[in-house]
Amino acid sequence: MSVRPVQEAEPVPGPDPCAGSAGAAPAELPMPLPLPRRRLLARLLWGAAAWRALPGVAQAPATEASVKAAYLYKFMAYIEWPPSSLPPPGAPMTIAVAGSDIVHWELQAMLAGRQVNGHPVVARRLAEGEVPENAHVVFVSRARNLQRIAERLRGRPVLVISDVPDGLEHGAMLNFVHVDGRVRFEAAPLHADRSELKLGSRLLAVAERVVR
Repeated sequence: MSVRPVQEAEPVPGPDPCAGSAGAAPAELPMPLPLPRRRLLARLLWGAAAWRALPGVAQAPATEASVKAAYLYKFMAYIEWPPSSLPPPGAPMTIAVAGSDIVHWELQAMLAGRQVNGHPVVARRLAEGEVPENAHVVFVSRARNLQRIAERLRGRPVLVISDVPDGLEHGAMLNFVHVDGRVRFEAAPLHADRSELKLGSRLLAVAERVVR
């Protein structure tokens, strides 16, 4: 498995959800920003859009658990799911949490009334040793659980996310890391491809590391 530098996101048709108004034309700049500054700007804009969509979270100092919960919810909008994996219209999509009661609690508090592509989103806690069934996202917070869960879900369209050291190398598709005291994430799009999921280019553009 090799590490490739993060590539700039390809333009996506339609209005940018991070723009100030829908469909507004971007301001012209005298000269292009250097790539590192463009990557930093993309991260800031993506993160700001995520927090603007979660009123109440940003009104108080964010805990690490609340930041991770916000990411887990926002990630879902940047994933291309196979149609057969989606529930009927109006039925919920599920985020299953293994190994972190506090992240599960933050998700439950945050998700009331929220939707992704017309589906309400619910969170449920996995018992020790439980294999997630009918989940669309699984967050694993203990290293000893990650490889076992990733192996059981291999080939199934379930987004596996972790926050453990070397999480991508143990089967996660997205993995939380700490950079300069902040929660960031890294991505393994090939792991997602093998499960018929596609990580969006905008998501990959703001990842701290992309493993190909």
